Amino acid sequence: MPRRLAAGPGRAALALAAAWAAAALLPACSSGPRVPDWQMNAQGAAQKALEAQLSGNPRVERLEWDRARAEVARTGRPDLMARLELMRCAAQAASLEPPGCDRFEPLRADAAASEQAYADYLAGRPLAPEQAALLPQAQRKVIAAGSAALPSVEDPLSRLVAAAVLLQAGRATPEVLSVATETASAQGWRRPLMAWLTLQARRAEAAGDAPGAAALRRRLDLVEQGGAPSR
Repeated sequence: MPRRLAAGPGRAALALAAAWAAAALLPACSSGPRVPDWQMNAQGAAQKALEAQLSGNPRVERLEWDRARAEVARTGRPDLMARLELMRCAAQAASLEPPGCDRFEPLRADAAASEQAYADYLAGRPLAPEQAALLPQAQRKVIAAGSAALPSVEDPLSRLVAAAVLLQAGRATPEVLSVATETASAQGWRRPLMAWLTLQARRAEAAGDAPGAAALRRRLDLVEQGGAPSR
């Protein structure tokens, strides 16, 4: 796992972050040195930003990412800002947004090798063995075993990220799409759920599975309507 933003033993990971992304903003234990204000503020803002991003609340998403960036900027360390941007990009990948991490690239030169490898992984670029070895354990597992390893990835966001990369590589079976959809559904993550449901529905339609496509469209309509009565 990439190192934390500050030294010290880790506390519990952010509930909605991938294991890799969460580790970037963990504070020290209460028994260690006092956690700097910027770090606590950055962690809180990043958690809220991730929640808003995955839930499909763009206004809060933008506001909280800007707050997190402002706190990290206080350190004058572009390597930490690069790590923060990769948290945002992991959520983008999970929601099947176009690959690439535009805010990370200007920071790449100062990012650690593990962050550079992770950015390339999110973008679907081929990784050398030494780069793959720097990825989080969950992603290494899927690279080694393929889609069969996806259900065993414990962290929901890590699972969605791995599914998205399999999709980019043309290795996403119907089971991969199903796992990703149900992962987003179980977490109540509206943005990735809509993306994966839409993809599943299109594939069902292309395969001539009209009943399956209709069932997926009904689920998609429910998410889009936000619980409002059907007209």
